[in-house]
Amino acid sequence: MTSPKKTLRICKKGHQYYKSSDCPVCPICASEEKPEDDFLSTLVAPARRALQGKGITTVRELAMHTETEIMQLHGMGPSTLPKLQQALASAGLSFKPR
Repeated sequence: MTSPKKTLRICKKGHQYYKSSDCPVCPICASEEKPEDDFLSTLVAPARRALQGKGITTVRELAMHTETEIMQLHGMGPSTLPKLQQALASAGLSFKPR
């Protein structure tokens, strides 16, 4: 089995990077946009983008959704749920009941 060939790409901001997948996300831009001190900073980029795309940027907004709703978002994986539950618990919150 051979590795996919990486191609040089340039994002809208002019960053040059190599990627082998069809994913259009510039890794340099993604690292620059990563929050530094909120619950989103503990998540991997696909999960963070999924929540932000749904307009969820605070634990209070997260608490307005059921666990099932959140886990159905593209980008959520099994390692994400415990981090979200911990963030909610730290704020004295929990997922919305089903």
